[in-house]
Amino acid sequence: MKVLVLPGDGIGQEVAAAAVKVLKAVEPAVELDYALLGGGAYDETGSPFPDETKAKVDKADAVLMGAVGGLKWDTLPGDKRPEAGLLGIRAHMGVFANLRPAKIFKPLVDASTLKAEVLEGVDLLIVRELIGGVYFGKPAGIETRPDGTRYGYNTMAYSTPEIRRVAKVAFEAAQKRGGKLCSVDKANVLDVSRLWRSEVEELHKEFCDVSLSHMYVDNCAMQLIRAPKQFDVVVTSNLFGDILSDAAAMITGSLGMLPSASLGESTGLYEPVHGSAPDIAGQDKANPIGMILSTAMMLKYSFDRSNDAERIENAVERVLAAGYRTADLPFGAVKLVGTTEMTDLILKELA
Repeated sequence: MKVLVLPGDGIGQEVAAAAVKVLKAVEPAVELDYALLGGGAYDETGSPFPDETKAKVDKADAVLMGAVGGLKWDTLPGDKRPEAGLLGIRAHMGVFANLRPAKIFKPLVDASTLKAEVLEGVDLLIVRELIGGVYFGKPAGIETRPDGTRYGYNTMAYSTPEIRRVAKVAFEAAQKRGGKLCSVDKANVLDVSRLWRSEVEELHKEFCDVSLSHMYVDNCAMQLIRAPKQFDVVVTSNLFGDILSDAAAMITGSLGMLPSASLGESTGLYEPVHGSAPDIAGQDKANPIGMILSTAMMLKYSFDRSNDAERIENAVERVLAAGYRTADLPFGAVKLVGTTEMTDLILKELA
């Protein structure tokens, strides 16, 4: 089991350290390596995704990543910003399917702004296409027109193979869960979404045991808040998935709770949904649970260690049930704790 750890920037450093402790507790023989990605990588090497990191990525069985970004690097050219490193590693690894679960832990029902009766029992999975669409489409850029006005443009494009491979992951996930798949698009106005919908419909013929529905993205955003229990698995494009998964995250009470797995044909990249939060970096305030649950997803999907993944998830739930919370989840708290103490409590439950 060879795992490459990319702590990244801001609180990524702290939550990555927490995840490594949990991983070692579950699998003491894990082989760990470390590398740079994001703003810190740019500061040291001039690139947000250095060649040395690429080489280490290629040798790893899986990659565990903290977070990248920060105001410090916001004025850099687009290809030097930390986010370019994030997009770069996703493309380099070919991780086309991003799995973002949103599950309500019973002790956190009161942590959401939604009513308890709306939340209880919510357990959904968003499958987001990750290396295509508007974030990677060409042409893209900013130009100055002859009259002096500036013009910015991006291209949202998908091919049949790109749509089918991520839809296949979503159909297979639905088979193992509740048997329902909702494909989200904007087919009423976008040609690329019409292609998306038709290809998902065609693939559905191979998954007749799964119930397929379609929903426009604006309606889906509303329905996630109005009645989230109606969803089992949602599959959608890169842009729409980016937005919807953050909306789903707040159903659970905090971005700090949500993990993700980005899967390719033979590799996986695992990271929490939250960002680098430079305003609290180094203050022992970050919630490590999203990163720790991402480690659980890594054990499940890259190493076929579902039992260990479940051990971690159960340990997290027991700590939450005991009333411990980080600052982003103060509701129902018996005691507010920092990053280190929350990690230690989870380790104690694992032991």
